[in-house]
Amino acid sequence: MAQMQLMDAAIGGDARAFESLASKHRTMIWSVCLRVTGNTYDAEDALQDTLLAAWRGIGRFRRDASFGTWIYRIAANAALAVSRARRSTDVEIPEYLATDRDFAEKVAAADLVQQTLKGIPEDLRVALVLRELCDFTYAQIADYQGVPLATVKTRINRARHAFEQALSPDSL
Repeated sequence: MAQMQLMDAAIGGDARAFESLASKHRTMIWSVCLRVTGNTYDAEDALQDTLLAAWRGIGRFRRDASFGTWIYRIAANAALAVSRARRSTDVEIPEYLATDRDFAEKVAAADLVQQTLKGIPEDLRVALVLRELCDFTYAQIADYQGVPLATVKTRINRARHAFEQALSPDSL
């Protein structure tokens, strides 16, 4: 089925059509949830909350944005809600998973990025994740966060600067 047919069917209540649409975006939804929450347990909860909220709200989807943009926004909201509700704890990688050096280095790099993101204030982190991971425009982020465009630019600039500072050799 073509994208528009899938959308029509999903809006009409076809669960399989919705599943097909959502599965095309699942990796990015997961990324948004993981980056905003900071750990896999909360990200899993946020992913489930996202899919449930999107399914329940698909009938109200107005098509003034793409399905991807719409569901990423739901994912960011769900991840923020889970994160605020739990104030996440760190997740440790079991040693048996880190036996391969390349894998271990990738895990270490991902962990460093995740820890760095967790250290950035929430409003800056969300703006950065939406821009860098979801390819939201500055205007879309401004609309999502309910702030002026200039504030979004400042937030993203500050987040990038904080990220660079945290990853500089002097701070490691």
